[in-house]
Amino acid sequence: MPVIVETLNSPSEQDRGDLAKIYADAPDWLLPPYANAAELVARGLADGLLVAGRFNDRLLGAALVVRGEQHWQLSHLCVRKVTRHRGVGRRLVEEVARLARDAGKPLHLAAPKDHLESQAFAARLHLPLESR
Repeated sequence: MPVIVETLNSPSEQDRGDLAKIYADAPDWLLPPYANAAELVARGLADGLLVAGRFNDRLLGAALVVRGEQHWQLSHLCVRKVTRHRGVGRRLVEEVARLARDAGKPLHLAAPKDHLESQAFAARLHLPLESR
């Protein structure tokens, strides 16, 4: 599946609808510190942190990426439920990791403390995991 990864600077109305669908499928543990999915998307767009994976002109997954001085941090990764287990999340993380390397920074994954699924995901991708 050729997923194109991009930073969302000027999302279309369709993109905004796709983002709402992506984060509507998010588990409750993923959203904090944001009150809900709409706040996560609005803040991510306003702060220029939202990256997304696009396939056939539709967004299938998204995450927040903070480009820090010491390292980049990826958090709030979510893929639409109907598209999960097809490599969209992996593609998003791998492309962000490549962009971070190109910028001379390592990529860290941020997730809730002691969240086993996130720990396993970070281990599979060989990424350091930070608690958020």
